Amino acid sequence: MWKDDWPTARQALSDWWGGRGLAVCVTAPKDEPWEPVPAPPIPDRLEDRWLDPVYRVQAALHELAHTYCGGVAFPLLATDVGPGSLGLFLGCAGRLDETTVWYEPCIGDPESAGPLALDVEGRWWRRHVALIAEATRCADGRCLVGMPDLIENLDTLAQLRGPQQVLLDLVERPNWVAERIQEINAAFFRAFDAFRQPIADEAGGNSWGAFRLWGPGRTAKVQCDIGCAISPAMFRRVVQPALAEQCEWLDFAMFHLDGTNAIPQLDNLLAIDSLRAIEWTPQAGLPGGGAPEWYPLYRRIRSGGKAVQAVEVLPVEVEPLIDAVGPEGLFIMTHTATEAEARDLLRRTGWPGA
Repeated sequence: MWKDDWPTARQALSDWWGGRGLAVCVTAPKDEPWEPVPAPPIPDRLEDRWLDPVYRVQAALHELAHTYCGGVAFPLLATDVGPGSLGLFLGCAGRLDETTVWYEPCIGDPESAGPLALDVEGRWWRRHVALIAEATRCADGRCLVGMPDLIENLDTLAQLRGPQQVLLDLVERPNWVAERIQEINAAFFRAFDAFRQPIADEAGGNSWGAFRLWGPGRTAKVQCDIGCAISPAMFRRVVQPALAEQCEWLDFAMFHLDGTNAIPQLDNLLAIDSLRAIEWTPQAGLPGGGAPEWYPLYRRIRSGGKAVQAVEVLPVEVEPLIDAVGPEGLFIMTHTATEAEARDLLRRTGWPGA
């Protein structure tokens, strides 16, 4: 791989999932590329920039060849097509933009809509399969291939129905919502296994593109961003049962806690025994994940028995964060301007061989 200490990183990540040890993920521009991988010409068409497997893979390999991955960071070839592919497989129309994909609701009348099922013959599924096939073919042991960001539960139903409408559905037709969420769970399991089969590694694990996760088994980030708009009681009734089932099915699940309005759901999350870890993302306009104001939140997550991930941490914030929260079960994501700075940070935080 394009990482000399991958066995050490893999062990550190396994320990972190168990709430043991410190996982520092630091990336930087590499002094000398691993290989002289040229940058491909940028396609004129937006669709090709998103969906052409050859362009996507070659552009990713060029970037990875010029990236230093220190600590638990590893070269990861992402296969995401927007933030939430499962909705595309269940009927949403995807509208491509320069930096994201927007999802057009497809369920107008819930009373006449049939059960949700994956469309494995559809355009979006075939595009994902082609991208993953090209990525696994070209990775050639140099990097891991990431799982697409699927998303699930009430967030996916919000894609299919529209966010405002699905909140009304929770009041007007809660049984319908619960049935659809069970179908979304079934679709998630099927899609996950289909995409995992070609990307699983020799340790039986897989990587997940969002938040640079790897675990020695079925590994995923899970979420419910629309949970910020419902009460904890509603979350327990509607979201938590399917989320717990999902975490039980997975071997290593980390919840993406997105913004301060999601914090009221934290006790519900801590109550899910099979949820291994929780990641915190401050919303736009607030300090990043290394700011002292988040220390109590990280301590609360750790005292609740979950590992924790802090993202958007500045290099100067890394050591104060470790001192404040403690190293056990703490995953820190940061980026430095140079490879030398990254190596120095790893030495100071005790990374083996740094």
